[in-house]
Amino acid sequence: MSDGTATPLRFTPADDGEEQARAELYGLLARLWLAPPDEALLQQFAVAVTQAPEAGGHLEAPWQALVAAMRATTAADAAEEYDALFGGIGKPEVLVYGSFYLSGYLNEQPLARLRDELRRLGLARDEARGETEDHVAYLFEVMRYLIGGDDAAVCNLEQQRRFFRAQLQPWVAQLCNAVDAQPSARTWRAVAEMTRQFVAVETQAFDLLET
Repeated sequence: MSDGTATPLRFTPADDGEEQARAELYGLLARLWLAPPDEALLQQFAVAVTQAPEAGGHLEAPWQALVAAMRATTAADAAEEYDALFGGIGKPEVLVYGSFYLSGYLNEQPLARLRDELRRLGLARDEARGETEDHVAYLFEVMRYLIGGDDAAVCNLEQQRRFFRAQLQPWVAQLCNAVDAQPSARTWRAVAEMTRQFVAVETQAFDLLET
C-alpha cells in the first residue's frame, strides 16, 4: 500500500488502454482521499485534458467538474478544507473508513474480515502508517494493484470483482453522500461525485462479468 505521500501522478492518455486508465484513476482517487493536493498535483490538473480518463462518456462530466474544482483551489485552501472535513480534534465531520459505514463503528468486524482478505491476497499494511486498512484510499490502492500488478494469480478480474463487491461497493456511495451533506465541502464535493460515478461504472462492469 502507498505511504500517502504526494507522489506525482501521470494522467493517462486515452490510447494507453482501459485497464491502465482504470488503475490510474483508482490511484488518483486514493491520493485525493488520503491527503489534500499539493502544488505539484494541482499543476498536473492545470494542464490535464478534460476528456474522461477512463473509457466511457458516463465519466466525462464528473471528470470535468473535478478538473475545474482543482483548478479553482489552492494547496492552502485545499488543505484547510480537507482538515475541516476529515481531520480536526475529536470525531471528524466525515469518516472515511469502511467499518463505520458497514457496522456503525470503527475497528469492528468489517475491518477484521478485510484483514483476512488482504492476507489472502498477500498484502499487508505498512505499520508506519496511522490509518487502518479500511480507509477508502487504501482500498482504492488495493484495486489499483489488482488491476496493474504482475502476479496473475492475484491480479485478475475475478479477484478485482470479489474485492470490489465485498470492500467498496456496499458503502462508498454513503461516504460520498456524507461529503455532499457538509456545507464546507467544495473541492471534495467534486472528488465525491467523481468517486460515486466511477464506482457506479465499475459496478456495472462487474455486473456484466456475471451475466
